[in-house]
Amino acid sequence: MCYCAGLLAGSRKLCYVEPAVRCSSVGFESFDQSPKIDQKLDKKEENVISANNIALEINKKRKQPRRQPKEWRCLDSCCWIIGYLCTTWWLLLFLYHCLPITLLQVPELPGVRLKREGLTALHPVVLVPGIVTGGLELWEGRPCADGLFRKRLWGGSFTEIFKRPLCWSEHLSLHNETGLDPPGIRVRAVRGLVAADYFAPGYFVWAVLIQNLAKIGYEGKNLHVVAYDWRLSFQNTEIRDHALSRLKSKIELMYITNGYKKVVVVPHSMGVIYFLHFLKWVETPPPMGGGGGPGWCAKHIKAIMNIGPAYLGVPKAVSSIFSAEGKDVAYIRAMAPGILDSEILGLQTLEHVMRVSRTWDSIVSLLPKGGETIWGNMDRSPEGGHVCDFSKKRLSQPSPSDNNVNNSDVKRGFRVKDPVKYGRIISFGKAASVLHSSQLPTFDSKEFSRTNALQNLKFSCGEAWTEYDEMSRESIQKVAANKAYTTRTLFDLLRFVAPKMMQRAEAHFSHGIADNLDDPKYSHYKYWSNPLEMKLPDAPDMEIYCLYGVGIPTERSYVYRLSPISRCKSIPYQIDSSVHGEDDSCLKGGVYFADGDDSVPVLSAGFMCAKGWRGRTRFNPSGIATYIREYRHKPPASLLEGRGIESGAHVDIMGNVALIKDILRIAAGATGKEIGGDRIHSDILRMSERINILL
Repeated sequence: MCYCAGLLAGSRKLCYVEPAVRCSSVGFESFDQSPKIDQKLDKKEENVISANNIALEINKKRKQPRRQPKEWRCLDSCCWIIGYLCTTWWLLLFLYHCLPITLLQVPELPGVRLKREGLTALHPVVLVPGIVTGGLELWEGRPCADGLFRKRLWGGSFTEIFKRPLCWSEHLSLHNETGLDPPGIRVRAVRGLVAADYFAPGYFVWAVLIQNLAKIGYEGKNLHVVAYDWRLSFQNTEIRDHALSRLKSKIELMYITNGYKKVVVVPHSMGVIYFLHFLKWVETPPPMGGGGGPGWCAKHIKAIMNIGPAYLGVPKAVSSIFSAEGKDVAYIRAMAPGILDSEILGLQTLEHVMRVSRTWDSIVSLLPKGGETIWGNMDRSPEGGHVCDFSKKRLSQPSPSDNNVNNSDVKRGFRVKDPVKYGRIISFGKAASVLHSSQLPTFDSKEFSRTNALQNLKFSCGEAWTEYDEMSRESIQKVAANKAYTTRTLFDLLRFVAPKMMQRAEAHFSHGIADNLDDPKYSHYKYWSNPLEMKLPDAPDMEIYCLYGVGIPTERSYVYRLSPISRCKSIPYQIDSSVHGEDDSCLKGGVYFADGDDSVPVLSAGFMCAKGWRGRTRFNPSGIATYIREYRHKPPASLLEGRGIESGAHVDIMGNVALIKDILRIAAGATGKEIGGDRIHSDILRMSERINILL
């Protein structure tokens, strides 16, 4: 055997350095050259040559310059994040629906348990959705919306947001002057139980409650979901769609066809004040009202079970109008500022949100009501001295001996040291949120003249995206110079920065406290959704419940700053997410938190049932019984619990087992006393005592 060939075949590196040599050249001619040996040598030589060629190719590849890695952009990060979130969401949804029920160990539905105890459907039930939870569909649109007839623009899969975002936002906007449909566009509320059972695939709103009602015998003939366009002012839902008239007729029909049994109404969130408007409308003579007469509510309604009631408004409505953001948006901006503020991406997400939402009059209905009397002034508020370590409240359990009022929690919830000045709904800078009012500049409403703002305009942004584009830089800075705003000065501020919206919406809503409810002016519909400016109907046998979650940090006031972005068509103010307090402080990421359900503070949800309507008052002249039922928030113990069966969050509470049991028992004929009366875990009683209001 040829040693040279074997050596060359065994070492590719040597083959590249030394050229291949025939064995005959080394002096092996004396061996017997038979044909078989020649064939073997030829094959070995071919192997050597092929090995040489492979080595040369490998060496060439090594010498070639490496490709530069592709530049990673912020847009790529966003796409990957969205992809991961969507994939995770659909995977969890797939597992939830595909795994065996025995493996998931789903707890027994409360409706099944109550049916076994003998509960059956008795009173008809009407569900009233709140803001954004009801579906909206297209009936007429622009050319860009071809193929979307009677398809959902709001609710469902939301695919059209990604396919044609500008077209989608155009069709969800209302007319800036009338607050009704823009020319050539008709978007209407989806009707039926499917209108609000799920907000998006897998994200329930009313579905769990509907399912449990069905377990004790409810169906289409005795269960109804109110369909109304939640973007409109409440009176405009009647003017455009006759929504209030349809609700009146439906309640009357259900009352008659179900053996003259009174109706149990279950509103949620903004639906609470929408139905409050209905109570006044239905008994008011036409043309302004429904003409039902003074005894209509007493005849047709057994109980109103208000879930997450926003009776006195929510501070997050202020931040929504002022800068189109809340704590979640501020958190996203702090973690990934490029997503919302990047000039390279040019998304201008919040600017688009502001353009659309400032055409929705319903948001103004959620602004704080009652002024400084309810929400506090520059130096005091009803929650003054509140403890923000919510973990203590979540861990403590109610004692049966507390008579359903957890006094231990009430005492733990207050302290005297360094009270938070919650009355300052908006403060520019942390110092402005904590200093005594004497150290802050005084507010002069004359400075907030829109005429002066337009006269001093020294730059043009072309087409005005928002009303901020119509303000001069001096006017924008003047807003921040006043440092802190309470509810007394807040409405002047909003009229200055959002004049079209406020002028349009304030013709439909009011936010004060009535001096004399017998004044004829309070017969106007603009006062009907404010519980502090209207009387409850004469229905002494009716019951009103305030059902809401507690133990979750909820937005109460904000620390703002001027936006570092000064380009045209941008929002000049933003929540200062860099501002934090101490470890146990109520200040986190530019937001002061109080107790609530993550959306509605306890003060707004519980005050009317705790004091404003408790007993016979000028707001409740017939003495309608009121009950407070609070549900202490408990996060889900595992993924298998989904969003939690003991959640107190604003929407997730709709799946709270204790809440569902309360509603089913009342619908089956029980009274407030029979289900246990008040159940209080929060500081609402002490807060109410601190509010000095004429009753």
